[in-house]
Amino acid sequence: MSTKSYGRVVPDDIWEPPRILLTVDLVILTLRDGRLHLLLVRRGVEPFAGQAALPGGFLADEREDILSAARRELREEAGLTDIPHLEQLGTYGDPDRDPRGRVVSVAHLAVVPRLPEPIAGTDAAAAEWTPADDVLAARVPLAFDHLRIVVDGVERARSKLEHTGLATAFCPEVFTLTELQQVYEAVWGTPLDPRNFYRKVQGTKGFVVPAGPPRATGTGRPARVYRAGPCQNLYPPMIRTASAVTPGGNER
Repeated sequence: MSTKSYGRVVPDDIWEPPRILLTVDLVILTLRDGRLHLLLVRRGVEPFAGQAALPGGFLADEREDILSAARRELREEAGLTDIPHLEQLGTYGDPDRDPRGRVVSVAHLAVVPRLPEPIAGTDAAAAEWTPADDVLAARVPLAFDHLRIVVDGVERARSKLEHTGLATAFCPEVFTLTELQQVYEAVWGTPLDPRNFYRKVQGTKGFVVPAGPPRATGTGRPARVYRAGPCQNLYPPMIRTASAVTPGGNER
């Protein structure tokens, strides 16, 4: 018998599976000072020593679960342990993405409010929160193909704000619609028209609910206050307007 491999027919006793290494990379996003921030580490080892990168690394051994590896790397490289949910973002496996050989990465995403300062460890020389727009604009060069992963992660986060009640997690327990709008503007990276935004929020049943008498703002009339509503899957969704999206699909 024979096996077809890379367009060639070879005997079964000769063919061997290609050597492929597996890593995990993490896109961790939060809001700080009204801006979307991304967790980056400074690589302490080659390749790309001294360059910014996403936290991540190789599986510890062949028995380690992929999600367990992602949490371990986040703990070891940035000292972060209180991430309630990591979701798989995508798989990245271009043959030349890593100079060490054929390395496939399973990237994970988390969008979490009120995260602490990271603490660098293991092979990370430093760990810090970096404004996401600086990374997206390539003002902060990233190692490997991590910019591509960040672009995908930020777009996933922006989409989550369209379809879920995630934005309310970044607000105080009781908030105004202006405070909620500021979350959307920070994540979407574009200013929003207040009247259209308020209309969309109030037209999405169960997204927010009244939380008591209006709050004095110091300027103008008091503002109505709200709490997160029971609906976590928004319908209709908070769709971004065409003016906030470029023809290529990314926000301005």
